Amino acid sequence: EVQLVESGGGLVQAGGSQRLSCAASGFTFDDYAVGWFRQAPGKELEGISFSCISSYDDSTFYEDSVEGRFTISTDSAKTTVYLQMTSLKPEDTAVYHCAALSRAGCPLRKATYWGLGTQVTVSS
Repeated sequence: EVQLVESGGGLVQAGGSQRLSCAASGFTFDDYAVGWFRQAPGKELEGISFSCISSYDDSTFYEDSVEGRFTISTDSAKTTVYLQMTSLKPEDTAVYHCAALSRAGCPLRKATYWGLGTQVTVSS
């Protein structure tokens, strides 16, 4: 069965760090773009990935709001994408979803596969 599973969310204090993982099952991320999207409380899911990594065109992308604070990476087997988050702010509180699209670059605006999400809560 093809699926994406996020993990690593939880409660963290402002200024703290957290690492999210997006694990692929049933396929690998070879020639895929993998993006992270988030849905803040009371808001819709963002339409563009705020961070993305693509093995298809060797690109990465960070939205201005996370540039310099978040780092996206993938393991050598291309089965897991990580999102290292530092200097977290209360406004980073959201459900974080990963998504994947074959033969695509970054950022992602659509995807074939989506994870169910992991909650990140940043307390002030």
